[in-house]
Amino acid sequence: MKTLVLVAPSSLRYCSFSPPSHINNGFQMLPPFLCFRHSRLFSLSSRRRPLAMASATPSTQGVSSGDVDSEASVFQLIQAHQEKAARLPPVEEVKTLLDRSVRGMLSTFSQKYDGYPSGSMVDFACDHNGSPILAVSSLAVHTKDLSANPKCSLLVARDPEDRTDLVVTLHGDAVSVSEEDRVAVRAAYLKRHPNAFWVDFGDFQFVRIEPKVVQYVSGVATAILGSGEFDKEEYKTAKVDFISQFSNPVTSHMNRDHAEDTKAIVQHSTSIQNFQ
Repeated sequence: MKTLVLVAPSSLRYCSFSPPSHINNGFQMLPPFLCFRHSRLFSLSSRRRPLAMASATPSTQGVSSGDVDSEASVFQLIQAHQEKAARLPPVEEVKTLLDRSVRGMLSTFSQKYDGYPSGSMVDFACDHNGSPILAVSSLAVHTKDLSANPKCSLLVARDPEDRTDLVVTLHGDAVSVSEEDRVAVRAAYLKRHPNAFWVDFGDFQFVRIEPKVVQYVSGVATAILGSGEFDKEEYKTAKVDFISQFSNPVTSHMNRDHAEDTKAIVQHSTSIQNFQ
């Protein structure tokens, strides 16, 4: 059984969360709580009763604590709390996701199959402006594609196994990193990929994807973040949520050392009482 744990330390805003597959529809995450799965603290009912898919208009129907006698009612309460909770502006949430991610799907214009796109899984890191940095080999197909046509896109999913979670596609032009920027770019890349010793091989170089448009969608059947796009200036000037880097240590600490306190926080904030 997968379990749901929520904690609300005052120093954090949110962390991503993926619920059990049979209740994915219409439930993404619960700011300002921190959520994660596979905890051993406590669990919701294991009965597999699916929730209705989220509509474009948030539901205003309330659920009283006395009605919490089913899994569906429990998650209606959670969703009602979630709709009122504070969130980052979408552009900041998107930029934070890219900043904290390390791998995505790079799409290029294929040189071998003219007119068709080509996809590659690539490691990346973001520079101080949020532009993705790639370490590419001259032997790689995508490097040859980019040399002929620098237009490309990078797709990043917060949770590739959760179709309801945030997905971002950054469109831009790939340009070679200059020698004067190489030291800083190399340091930024190795911060995210400390074991990438191959970046110093002779056939490798750094390229930066300069964003033109950044699109996002919250996934199938959710209306919590929605969908939209930002131009390069909106994306460049947006801030990364620096608190996100502390989310995993804090949630782990709360799970390990404050199980009963965590449970009490959830019960107080959502009126859910029937945790097992």
